Amino acid sequence: MTSEMSLRERKKHATRAALSHAAWSLMIEKGLDAATPETIAEAVDVSSRTFRNYFSSREEAILDGLVRRAASLVDAIRARPADEPVWDSLTRILPDVLAGVIGDRDDAAVLMRAVRDNPAMQAQHLVTYQRTGQLLAEVIAERTGTDVERDLAPRLLAAAASLALRTSVELWVEGATGAALPDLVRESLAQLRAGLPLGTAPAA
Repeated sequence: MTSEMSLRERKKHATRAALSHAAWSLMIEKGLDAATPETIAEAVDVSSRTFRNYFSSREEAILDGLVRRAASLVDAIRARPADEPVWDSLTRILPDVLAGVIGDRDDAAVLMRAVRDNPAMQAQHLVTYQRTGQLLAEVIAERTGTDVERDLAPRLLAAAASLALRTSVELWVEGATGAALPDLVRESLAQLRAGLPLGTAPAA
């Protein structure tokens, strides 16, 4: 019975991943309007009802892969040496792992345009960042011996790190700095760690 349940869960996981991949691919290749629940389901050869058993909306399906990959950030931080300061763990893990989570810049640019132009995508994108922030807060609390439900510090640090990631991705997608995504993340974290120094005021 256990083995049957395990097989069933694996099949459900594979179906969910296939639907999410199809939703993402349709958006990237044909635009957001092409990624409807019906076309996503058709691409995976399942019914629209099956799609709705897994996702409440196309926006959730499109971003589900990003949510699942973001969990790798937390797993990598959790795997760091227990006595390593949490700031060091974040600095060592987030820049390079985030690059793998985000993937191709052209694809990320398509996503950013969809988020900018579609309120439902914008809302779901915000949910994605909030979920990542919650996962970061939980692992930071574990590593610092604090309580994520009661203590301010793990939530503040996670929120700051999440904002650093989001800002770095936006700058990288815009391409104005010419910097690589890992370098932008490292610089963002360094500035936060230093208290966000803005420099001295110019002389009068």
